[in-house]
Amino acid sequence: MTCPVEFIDLAHRLADAAGEVIRPLFRQKLDIISKDDMSPVTIADRNAELAMRKIIEAEFPEHGIYGEEHGQVRTDADYVWVLDPIDGTHSFVSGLPTFATLIGLTYKGKPVMGVMDQPISNERWVGANGETTFNGNAVQCNAASTDMATASLFSWGIELLQSDRGSDYERLMKAAGRKRFGYDSYAYGSVALGFVDIVADFDMKPFDYCALVPIVENAGGVVSDWDGKPLMLDTPGYVLASANQDLHDQALSLLSGK
Repeated sequence: MTCPVEFIDLAHRLADAAGEVIRPLFRQKLDIISKDDMSPVTIADRNAELAMRKIIEAEFPEHGIYGEEHGQVRTDADYVWVLDPIDGTHSFVSGLPTFATLIGLTYKGKPVMGVMDQPISNERWVGANGETTFNGNAVQCNAASTDMATASLFSWGIELLQSDRGSDYERLMKAAGRKRFGYDSYAYGSVALGFVDIVADFDMKPFDYCALVPIVENAGGVVSDWDGKPLMLDTPGYVLASANQDLHDQALSLLSGK
C-alpha cells in the first residue's frame, strides 16, 4: 500500500516537533517516574508526545492515535499514528544518545510508514513506498550476510533469557557469531544501514515496533514475530528483524527448535 506523501511530510514535522522538546532536556536532571509496569518516564517523553498529538489532531482529526504516554483514540480508523516519543528512556535518562523518537503509521492495522529520529545526533530514518532513507539518502540492509555463524545479533537485554521463550532465544544467541545487548530501536536502524544483521526482542508494544517494520522492510530486510507471522497494530510480543530472508529463515528455525 502506497503511503501518501503528505503523511510522510507530516511525520517529518512530528519528528521535528518532538526533537524541539527533547533536546533541551537531554542530560538534564529530570524527575524519573515509574509507570505501572515499572518502566521509566519523564516530562520529556510526555511533552514530546503531546506536541506530536496536537499536530495530528489539527491536521487529520479523523486519524487514530496510539501513543505510549497518552493512550489511544480512534484506533478503529483506517489510518492510525503510532507514537513513542522516546524509545529507550533508560538510555535517555542515562545521558546516552541511543534513544529515538518513533513515528509509525498503520493502514487497516498494517505498518506502512515509519520514521525513527535521533534528535541529538540529528539522524533520521524514513521507510515507506519501497525505500528507506537515512538523512535523505537511500540505504540497504546487508544482503550478503547469510551465515548465522558470522552474523551479528542485537537484543534489548539479557531479560530475554528469563522470558517465556528464553530457551528458544538461547539457541539463537549461541548460534550467532556476535552478540550485543542494548541500543533499543537504534539497533533496528543499524539493520537498515547494513551494519547489524539480526535483532530479536520480546515484550514489544505497537509503539515499539510499528515504525521499525517499514524502516527495515523497505531497506530489503525482513520483520516478523518469532513464529514468522507479520506484525500488525494488534500483535504485540516477540519481534525478529533480519537483514535478509536467508538469515531470517535460519533465525526462525533456531527459535522454533527445528
